[in-house]
Amino acid sequence: EQGHRVVVLSNTNRLHTTFWPDEYPEIHAAADKVYLSQEMGIRKPEARIYQAVLQEEGFTAADAVFFDDNADNIEGANQLGITSIL
Repeated sequence: EQGHRVVVLSNTNRLHTTFWPDEYPEIHAAADKVYLSQEMGIRKPEARIYQAVLQEEGFTAADAVFFDDNADNIEGANQLGITSIL
């Protein structure tokens, strides 16, 4: 609503990808795009996953803010220069 692009980046497995979209439809409704590690073939906190999302979205690390509940994932994003909030 404020003009920001909101994307979700989630570590998933096959079970997650078949369960949570129906169980939590508000996630897809709130996001402009959902990126799932199961589909991408890489997982947080690997640098490549953050780089792939930034490239796909057309943003630099300086343009992004990353929120996560896992300190390792925050550190992975921080190493690329992404502002990250635990």
